[in-house]
Amino acid sequence: MACSSLVKLNASSSQWIGQQSFNQRPGSSCRFASPRVSVVRAGSYSDELVKTAKSIASPGRGILAIDESNATCGKRLSSIGLDNTEVNRQAYRQLLLTTPGLGEYISGAILFEETLYQSTTDGKKFVDCLREQNIVPGIKVDKGLVPLPGSNNESWCQGLDGLASRSAEYYKQGARFAKWRTVVSIPCGPSALAVKEAAWGLARYAGISQDNGLVPIVEPEILLDGEHPIERTLEVAERVWAEVFYYLAENNVMFEGILLKPSMVTPGAEHKEKASPETIAKHTLTMLKRRVPPSVPGIMFLSGGQSEMEATLNLNAMNQSPNPWHVSFSYARALQNSVLKTWQGHPENVEAAQKALLARAKANSLAQLGKYTAEGENEDAKKGMFSKGYTY
Repeated sequence: MACSSLVKLNASSSQWIGQQSFNQRPGSSCRFASPRVSVVRAGSYSDELVKTAKSIASPGRGILAIDESNATCGKRLSSIGLDNTEVNRQAYRQLLLTTPGLGEYISGAILFEETLYQSTTDGKKFVDCLREQNIVPGIKVDKGLVPLPGSNNESWCQGLDGLASRSAEYYKQGARFAKWRTVVSIPCGPSALAVKEAAWGLARYAGISQDNGLVPIVEPEILLDGEHPIERTLEVAERVWAEVFYYLAENNVMFEGILLKPSMVTPGAEHKEKASPETIAKHTLTMLKRRVPPSVPGIMFLSGGQSEMEATLNLNAMNQSPNPWHVSFSYARALQNSVLKTWQGHPENVEAAQKALLARAKANSLAQLGKYTAEGENEDAKKGMFSKGYTY
């Protein structure tokens, strides 16, 4: 059996990967099944991790990602004429996290470290605002992208140093899941080094998170940048996710206590032909079924610069047939764009902005259930948000 076939076959089998590990023949890139048994981590948090993951992956709900760094949040605020100050960042995040009825459509919220420790202007902790609506607080734990030496102008994600102690503190503050984003660039290759570094870093982070009571969101974002067709994205996505699950198994990560945050399989943003939601759904689900074990509770897609409506239509198309996992959303710009434009930094617009957030959250809730239609969507929801070389 060819090496690629072996990896492809076994990466889609939760039973096999959960029980065994791979050995690598010296001097060879091919991995072979080994009879040795790996002990999957089942520490003191195992039951809680499974419970948390299932809570986030609950029907009709998804994740609100508001974990932008202070610098990126500043860019969002400057788009509506506000200075990048802690007071303004707090005001915006308070608007989001205190939206009445948000818990009907949102099951988790990823916060930046500053936000995790902040309170409302009335002194109520943001984590308590979330808990009251049955929304699980989460935390971004990576330290951002830096150049990867020896690669084809690619990046790696830093932040493993000190992660265990930071994660323990985040748990004490009320966080129950974590997020680590690394990226893979198709125009840059991607190189074998970059793929391996992304997968290994994600696996180490996931193991450390579980040891400290945090459900890890595993996110190797395959960037939209490029002119490549959808078939090339599928090829790269399969390669990346095979590597990710290999190293997750090597690190004894418990699959029932993780969530994934993949990119949708789409053509490059600069490809001459757009793909329909049905085509994107077909290619994305093909990739997932080949690579992701059914023991994983939830697939929470990132929007990656798609327009609000595109992200919702594509999610809806993926939920037109049963899936072995909860297929939902973890959107940032695709939930917040209309909110910012409505708010404009004016206190009198807070209620209208919160209604805009609820409208987008409800649309994606319906998409998670496979019941969304684009009827009544405004022109702003159709505007793409792709930014070449986007960082946050």
